[in-house]
Order: sequence, then structure tokens, then C-alpha cells
Amino acid sequence: MSRLLGFISVVIVMAIGMYLYSKEMQSSSAAAGANSPKAAINITGVRSDLIGIATSERRYFASEGKYASLDELIASKYITIARQRPPYTYEIETSSSGFRVIATRSGENTSGTPAQLSVDENMEFQSSE
Repeated sequence: MSRLLGFISVVIVMAIGMYLYSKEMQSSSAAAGANSPKAAINITGVRSDLIGIATSERRYFASEGKYASLDELIASKYITIARQRPPYTYEIETSSSGFRVIATRSGENTSGTPAQLSVDENMEFQSSE
């Protein structure tokens, strides 16, 4: 009888653990701006790419004294990031006082991801639906 109660206890604890895990996954997906775990992973990758591009842009400015386009960063081997992470494509807007790296989504929004995600020279993120 005690073995049966032990087994039932293990099953109940496992069920509670799985419930808490599923709730945590839902909240982490929502925090990333996505409705599904796959979309949350994609957005995390896009954010990582944007940080990498912005960091390279800052290094380029430190060595060259001006901001560069995405083509210039790739040609001068400051970055090895591709120009896109489907469904997002990357571009850089530069001015004499700063830059903005923009990821723009193409296609329909089926997973709740933002239409545009950008980071500026202060490493501040903005998103738009």
C-alpha cells in the first residue's frame, strides 16, 4: 500500500511540475513578443543579430570615425551575420550622430511577432506592430 501511495505522489508531483513548466513557457513566449515557442526563439535570434550588428557598428565607428552601411560592415569583415533571418531582413540607417539597425518582417504576422525591431547606438530596442 505504501508503494502505491509513493507512486501516486510521484505522479502528482510530476503533473504539478509539468503544469508549472507549461505556464512558464507561455509567459516567456509572451515576454519575447511571440505567441509560440518557435517564434520566441526566432525573435531571440533576431535580437542577438541586432546586438551583434550594433556592436560591430560601434567598433567600426571607433576605428574609422564614421558609421557604416551593412554592406560596408560585411565587406570590411566587421560582421559575419547574414543579411536576414527569415522572415526578417536587416538594414542600417546612419547619420553623423548615430545609427539604427532595423529588422523588418516580411509576410503575414501569424505568430504575434513585431513587424519591425530596431536597436540604436545606445543599444536601446524599439519594436512596432
